This record gives sequence, C-alpha cells and structure tokens, in this order.
Amino acid sequence: MTAGKRPQGDRPSVPASDTTHIVLAFDDNRLVGELFGQFDQHLALIEQRLGIDAVARGNQVTIKGSHDACETARTALEALYQRLKKGHDIHPADVEGALRMAEASEGQLSLPTLERDGRLAFAQVSTRKRTVVARSPAQDAYIRAMDRVDLVFGLGPAGTGKTFLAVAYAATLLERGDVARLILSRPAVEAGERLGFLPGDMREKIDPYLRPLYDALYEMMPPEKVERGLQSGMIEVAPLAFMRGRTLSNAAVILDEAQNTTSMQMKMFLTRLGENSKMVVTGDPSQVDLPPGQVSGLKEAVSVLTDVPGISIVRFTDADVVRHELVARIVRAYDQTSRNEIAERSERQQARRPKPAQEAEPGEE
Repeated sequence: MTAGKRPQGDRPSVPASDTTHIVLAFDDNRLVGELFGQFDQHLALIEQRLGIDAVARGNQVTIKGSHDACETARTALEALYQRLKKGHDIHPADVEGALRMAEASEGQLSLPTLERDGRLAFAQVSTRKRTVVARSPAQDAYIRAMDRVDLVFGLGPAGTGKTFLAVAYAATLLERGDVARLILSRPAVEAGERLGFLPGDMREKIDPYLRPLYDALYEMMPPEKVERGLQSGMIEVAPLAFMRGRTLSNAAVILDEAQNTTSMQMKMFLTRLGENSKMVVTGDPSQVDLPPGQVSGLKEAVSVLTDVPGISIVRFTDADVVRHELVARIVRAYDQTSRNEIAERSERQQARRPKPAQEAEPGEE
C-alpha cells in the first residue's frame, strides 16, 4: 500500500461486480518517480479523491476500485505522464487538476480536451519563464476562449485562476509579438477613482489596486523585463477612470474586478477595443462593492452581450477553485449563507403580502 493512504475502513464499499483492476505501465523509468510522487504521494492523493487502491511496483501501478473511478485515475495518470514527457513538472495541485479534467471528460468526449487518440489534453499558456496548464474544465474553456475570440468574460469566485490566467495569456501574446502593449486596468472603488490626492505618479497611485495583476505578471515574466516594459510604456497601468476617449489597438487589455464598474464605465471600457487587440474582463458578480442601488456594469454587460457573436462568457464555480482546499469550502459556505438569506427575505416578503379575501361559503351570508 502506498504511503499516506486512508485506512481501508474509510473507503466507500464497492460491490464485487463493479470492481475493476487496471494495470498501467510507463516506459520511462526516470519519470515514474515524479509521476507517482515522493513516497507515492500523488498516488495517495488519487486514492483519497477517488476511493480506490493504487499499488506501485517498479514502473507499473495497479488500480483497483469502481469502474468509473479507475477509468478516471487512468485518464489522469496518462495525462500527467504526457506532461512529464514534455518536460513539465507536476505538483499535487496538478494532480487535483488532472482529476477534475478527467472526471469532466467522461461525459463530454466531444470537447477539445480530448485528443484524437483519446488522451486528455490540457489547454496551456507558456512564456519563457513559466508554463501554466489548466487545472479545471472551466480553466481549459477559458484559455481556449481567449485563443478563439477577442473579448472574453471570466466570471466566478476568488481562487479560480481567472485573473492569473488572463495575465498569463496577455504576457504570452506580448512575448510572441502578437501585440505591442499590455494594458492592466481595475476600478479603484475604495478611493472613488479620485486618485489625485494620493502621492506619487499615476503608477504609484493605482499600484495598491492593481497588486494582484502585478503579482501574476511577475510570475510569468522576468522582473527586469516587467520593469523595462513599465518604463517604456509597453506594459501600461491604466486606471479605469482614465480610459475614456482612448482606442486600444494592438494591445492585450485586462479589466479586473469588473463587478465594481458602473454601467457607464463598462460600456466605455468595452468600446475602447481597437484593431488587433484582445480584451479579457474578469470579476465576481457576487462581490459587488458599489454603493447600494448602483447597478454593476459587469452584471449588465453579461446580460446584454450573452448572444453577441465574437464574445465568450466563461463561468467558474467553487468546484474550480485551485487555491488551498479551504478556499473552496469558504466560497461554498458564503454561497450557502447568501442563498439562505435570499430565501428568508422571500419568505418575509411573502408573509407581508395581504392575503386575498376568501369567498363566503353558501348559506353564510
């Protein structure tokens, strides 16, 4: 039994008739250790997630459990092995991602996540510094959408990678020379976008609000290249309040935290898109910080533009959270609380409504 496994009593029981045995052999012994993980930790993770047994012996692993779970493990392990053969490292988070993708692919064989030979293929974004691989079906769809159309909306909770992947994709376009500029924008709701009273130049004024974008940028590009780009204007910090009247051509443009834009700001921003440009708009519609009564420009835009050709809307859920597993639980807890509050509010409104007068029974008049 591999290290780190759950006790046998914790596993869901599988009827003998549904038990499957699969033996997988991997031809490159140098990669097997990385595939299985130190002390077989990757296999232990797969066992825990799927409720199966995975026993490693040399370059082989024997998988035992329900048919569907074993097939999911096979698909995930083969996909991870292909990643290793291409020279990429894998970590426990990548194993989790491979399992998500494998589970989603079982009922969706027509999606582009499956190659012609039946192997699971992950959408990815690569720069000279780093390669980022999709870790959930929504991330896979998101990356492919950015390839396919010029305007993409990424909607969902924190931790789903929507901002990071947008910056990674934009950095890739810049490195390849597909665009000449990278423009980062975010509404500064806390300061009412009146940044003139803050000390420093424009970059220093808006920096605190754009820190998540910078963090992603520095992960994808060498720091010195980022600094040179900021100084030359190749990478531009563009607070939303200062975008009016511009045409953004030959650029990769990102608007983050878009749920905090007004209707007018969102329309203004979307109409800045120029020739040979890509635009990605990210936000969490459930986390609007606008004053009460103010309509979120993101919510309105998604409603208005749903059926417009050339625009893709990708929705993430708590199942796509790729940070610490606690983040997914936190998101689910808040979502459940929000649903409960809505239900209670609806019940109170229903109770306050006047009841229709009952018709008198015959003979009561």
